[in-house]
Amino acid sequence: MTLKPLPGFKSLTTHHCVTGSMRHIYEFHDHPLSEDLLLGLGAGVGFVYWHMKGTLPFYGGRANTGRPGEEGLEKTTGRRTGVRVESFQTGSARKAEKALLDMLEAGEPVMIHVDMGFLPYFDFPEEYHFGGHVVVVAGYDPETRQVLIADRDEELHPVSLEDLAQARGSKFKPFPPRHTWYTFDFSGKRPPEPEEARQAIREVVTAMLEPPITNLGVKGIRKAAKRTLKWPEIMDEEQLRFACFNVFIFIDAEGGTGGGIFRYMYGRFLREAAAITGDDRMITVADEFQRIGDRWQVVAETFQRAFEADDPAAALPEVNAPLLELADLEEAAWSRLRELV
Repeated sequence: MTLKPLPGFKSLTTHHCVTGSMRHIYEFHDHPLSEDLLLGLGAGVGFVYWHMKGTLPFYGGRANTGRPGEEGLEKTTGRRTGVRVESFQTGSARKAEKALLDMLEAGEPVMIHVDMGFLPYFDFPEEYHFGGHVVVVAGYDPETRQVLIADRDEELHPVSLEDLAQARGSKFKPFPPRHTWYTFDFSGKRPPEPEEARQAIREVVTAMLEPPITNLGVKGIRKAAKRTLKWPEIMDEEQLRFACFNVFIFIDAEGGTGGGIFRYMYGRFLREAAAITGDDRMITVADEFQRIGDRWQVVAETFQRAFEADDPAAALPEVNAPLLELADLEEAAWSRLRELV
């Protein structure tokens, strides 16, 4: 046998690992929706500043990630597009591999969680790990025990089952993948309803303006501005440099946000939502998120410069004022959006 994709599977260039993987699955089942729409319908945009002991500080632009009390973007988007989505986890690499191969044998591509640091086609520093990455396994050759992985680029990547097991079973915090995989039932697929688009927007607006803790939403952006200035007090130079790289990655398009920490994608979603709901006022707010995305890119570039600088601590004060300005801009944009929905 030769390693090739499942019949009918098409590899795509995508923006974000979760919505890109979902788009691969949706396209395979003839339910073509844009990544922007999948992200927005799933109430998938927000902000979080997080710094667990023993881990790097984290700026995140995603929301509805399946934390306790959350449905998770995958299931929320599915519910609003007529697709039943189920997630599975196991502590057993053997069980995870068997489930994967059974689905591939049945002709079904499989969406899974992996640690990017263990995937051989990435060129990250050896110590870099992120277990919140999502890919689609789209082919298998039992003779070579290799699978084909569809990631954000159009190229399909051969990976051995041994490397895949390591990536699926990674223990690195804060997002160990726990051998997670998904199933999709498209028997009831349909376009989203106008009220579903409005409700998705309401959920994001509430989370950004009324977060349950100060690490989230607009309050989280202000906390990030304050806490980032203190990093040199709690990290050595190597840790600080790597923290700057980490934040750059999770704002910039290179890290899978579509650029501007998902704000460009959300702006494009609002344009689609305007067409679905018939409310063209959303287009004006979409333009605001384009500009907000541009401001986030300035912050990303500052962190990149700090990562590359001889003294990363000297560059950190430059992010404070732009972050505080962003908090004000985001508060105004989300408030305007709240008035519309």
